[in-house]
Formats: sequence, structure tokens, C-alpha cells
Amino acid sequence: MTILANVLVIFFIAAGLLFLVVAAIGVLRLPDLYTRAHAASKSSTLGVMCILLGVFFHFWLNEDHINPTILLGVLFLFITGPVGAHIMSRSSYIAGVKPWSGTGRDDLKVEIERMKKEQNLK
Repeated sequence: MTILANVLVIFFIAAGLLFLVVAAIGVLRLPDLYTRAHAASKSSTLGVMCILLGVFFHFWLNEDHINPTILLGVLFLFITGPVGAHIMSRSSYIAGVKPWSGTGRDDLKVEIERMKKEQNLK
């Protein structure tokens, strides 16, 4: 049982490290704020969640100690990480930060223009 538990722990921690490395490469290599925010929020959130799950399984399976605080941390990261990145990206767009020239679609532009028209009518 100990070998299987250690394999599970190592799998989650290694997967978490892989996602964190992908996030770091994405932040360094991607061309604009929006794609960097996407890489940082999605990959790093998943990476930290996997590492925390590895820690949770270690304490549960090897030490016989269940720590619900770690699970609450995973839930908190799952909710707040992507939402925070979305809010920062949207506020950057509204503040005037232009997307990369190779961006295919700009769905938010139409919505922002519609909101401005509605404000002018009131």
C-alpha cells in the first residue's frame, strides 16, 4: 500500500510541477498581456492544485492524517485564480491595452461599444 500511495503522491506533484513549468514558459514566451494572463492563470492554478492534492494524499495515505484545510485551499484556488485573471484582463482591455496584432477575434470590442452607447442614451 505504501508504494502505491507514494506513486500517487509523486504523480500529482510531478504533474503540478509540469503545469507550473508550462505556465512559466507561457508567461515568458507569449506575445501580449492577455495570452500571458491566460497561461499564468490556468496552468499555474492547475499546477498548484495538483501539488496540494499530492500533499493531501501524502498526509492521508502515509501519515493517516486527513487535513480538510488543504482541500479548502484547492477549492479556493480553483475559484479565485481564473476569476482574478479574467477581471485583470478585462480591466486592462477597458483601460486601453491593445491585444496582439495576430489576435483572430475581438468579441469584447462589440460589447464595450454597446455598453458605451447605452450609457450615452441615459
